[in-house]
Amino acid sequence: MHLKVHGPLEPLGGEQLAQLAERINLRGRGGAGFPFHKKLRSVAESAIKRGVRPVVVVNGSEDEPACRKDTVLINRAPHLILDGALLCAEAMGARTLVVGVTRESTQRSMEQALAERGLSNGRRSALRARVQRNPVRMVTGAAASLIRSIDGGPAIPPGRKVSASKTGVGGAPTLLSNAETFAQLAIAARIGPERYGNTGLYDEPGTVMLTVSGAVARPMVVEVPTGVPLRYVLQLAGAPPVPQGVLTGGYHGKWIDAATVNDAIVSRNSLDAVGGSLGAGAILPISQDTCPLGESLMVAKWLAQESANQCGPCYLGLPAAARGLEDILGGGGAAALEAVRQVAKNVKRRGACSHPDGSAMFLESTLKAFTEDIALHALGNGCGRPVTGVLPLFEGGAAPTGVPGGEDEMNGPSRQKIFVDWTLCRGHGLCADLLPEVFQLGADGFPTVAQAQVPRYAEAKALRAVRRCPALALRIEESAPQAKAPSRNLPVLSQGRGRRALGR
Repeated sequence: MHLKVHGPLEPLGGEQLAQLAERINLRGRGGAGFPFHKKLRSVAESAIKRGVRPVVVVNGSEDEPACRKDTVLINRAPHLILDGALLCAEAMGARTLVVGVTRESTQRSMEQALAERGLSNGRRSALRARVQRNPVRMVTGAAASLIRSIDGGPAIPPGRKVSASKTGVGGAPTLLSNAETFAQLAIAARIGPERYGNTGLYDEPGTVMLTVSGAVARPMVVEVPTGVPLRYVLQLAGAPPVPQGVLTGGYHGKWIDAATVNDAIVSRNSLDAVGGSLGAGAILPISQDTCPLGESLMVAKWLAQESANQCGPCYLGLPAAARGLEDILGGGGAAALEAVRQVAKNVKRRGACSHPDGSAMFLESTLKAFTEDIALHALGNGCGRPVTGVLPLFEGGAAPTGVPGGEDEMNGPSRQKIFVDWTLCRGHGLCADLLPEVFQLGADGFPTVAQAQVPRYAEAKALRAVRRCPALALRIEESAPQAKAPSRNLPVLSQGRGRRALGR
């Protein structure tokens, strides 16, 4: 059926493929927007220089509550993604293809598609292809996290930044890009750059897939040509006629105000020009009857919980930023506002991945977009509007349970409880440095809690804190293992009246 709908696909040489990607100005659709032709050439050059086979990785990880476009694409058109990935693998002589996913539905769909093509991970296969399933966490979708998990490690970024194009899976040059990117490449390879360029803008041809949610009547994943007015997309989803603001690009994106919405069109350059961001293709309007700072605070807390908890500026800075935003809502005045700005500035470019950078961008955009509300809260009695929870989060507004190590048996409630023996504690403060998820120091320099449950992903750090306490004032008690908790992943957003994804 896939071939009946889309037709056959002829193989292309490596330089032909790079030229095609360059002519259609294909950029990564996962958020960073890096030019695909540059990545393709870089991988090919590294592989030739070192005399090794490159690896192709499709990143179908989608771990943000506001994003579902790749999930819909993998579930509905997995062969279109594989078309693009196999084009690249054949052009570069790759012998390994890995598809990274985080959801049961996408794993099942992609494994079935590989089987339909006769592809497997057998040692005698000309192309070894498999699906890598990781836990649903924000940092899992980072390229370095996916590569590390493919190599058998935890699905968290390593402590150093290395270009995947030079050293990726198994140390080999790795072409890693978003699922939609490969699907767009497959469409362009079939119809050619001229016909592809007839859709959308001259400098950003083609279509983009968007996840539209928030204050809308019909949450949907929709494919639109570039150049379409943003207000049309919002109307299609049933957004308020005059939204209070629109979060563009997802929770690592930027807010634009109601006046700017009318000037924005769906394109990377246009949204950048008006202070927004295309990012991962998430569009989230909020209505006039909700508190924008309260909504943003819920997201800020979730972003803080999604840290991999290995870089100090991230796992200490993001919770501090969320507390600062909460202080603003509570009337903290100019001091609270300046504290949030300072924390957001300090976490940038200091992590092993882009999570602190994207989170800081979201916080700074919130402060810039809602200046009147900030004045009402920080210097007055608040805006008087409730927090309705219109921005989608995982169940209960909390982070999904999961551990950076990525093992399913590690999901669920904690098994450990940590205790402070006040007869021994001398207020050294090391516990707060090693385990900030549990301990904070009071004004007297001592921990503010005597006992607390340890998050599952932080159990190893809790044990380290017990061992390193100079006064031996900490102890851990472990309960019996509990039954595995049911999955808490959100279902795929309904499709509304959106068109079939890509090429239809």
